[in-house]
Amino acid sequence: MIDAPGDRGAVAQIGWGQVRHTRLRPRRHAFAYDTWFLLLPMRRLHEPAALGGLAVNRAGTISFHDRDHGDGRGPERGGALAWLTEMLAGEGIADADGEVWLHTYPRVLGYTFKPVSFWYCHRADGSLRAVVAEVNNTFGERHCYLLDRPRYGAELRADKCFHVSPFCRTSGGYRFRFMRTVHAGQARTVVRVDHDDTDGPLLQTSVSGTLHPITPAALRRALWRYPAMTAMVMARIHWQALQLWLKRVGFHRKPPAPDRFVTRQPWEPHA
Repeated sequence: MIDAPGDRGAVAQIGWGQVRHTRLRPRRHAFAYDTWFLLLPMRRLHEPAALGGLAVNRAGTISFHDRDHGDGRGPERGGALAWLTEMLAGEGIADADGEVWLHTYPRVLGYTFKPVSFWYCHRADGSLRAVVAEVNNTFGERHCYLLDRPRYGAELRADKCFHVSPFCRTSGGYRFRFMRTVHAGQARTVVRVDHDDTDGPLLQTSVSGTLHPITPAALRRALWRYPAMTAMVMARIHWQALQLWLKRVGFHRKPPAPDRFVTRQPWEPHA
């Protein structure tokens, strides 16, 4: 295991991998899609040499925009990193002063939908201090789960309090596991997020990929292979919802969003 996203320095990365999702009850339903995502060193977004040609806060075929994250503030107010810093300070976390890596989907041809993004917040010595899971639903709402003192490979738990799917109640809890490995010099990331309800495990999800430095050639490859990748994320969500409806999985009305934008759970690591 390693403490940081590879040994390549603070240079933006592109991950090539898969999204997997399995529902266990009351009807089994599983799918897997090829995908790609970005892993961005947020403290270096103003340095073109760290971005490999990625457009930041400007139009581009593949681009990152601060307004797509956090409280939606733009770069004129410090952007998403300023929001994160203020939020962590408000939670009493003052030692996440190292690099912050954001695992997210970009805008592709101007469009994006991000079911979940992950903020990896490090100390100055490179050790992991906190992870923020930033969740968006299809109703335009956003909520963040702040996971305190995580360790790669260890399990962290959080009570579910934010509506995501009409085929799941807003109850039970999540189990998060973050993993980073290097094999033959190739860095790989895996995130597992499982949802349990009162009857036990219900959903098992993961996103994984091998990491490579972003270059103009890598961005062209992403666009050529998946020209409508982020639009397809939304389309696939609705397609899978139709499949669940046809399987007569129960439908639940959307509850109000939580009063608090950030939910912080106690440190409860599990080996």
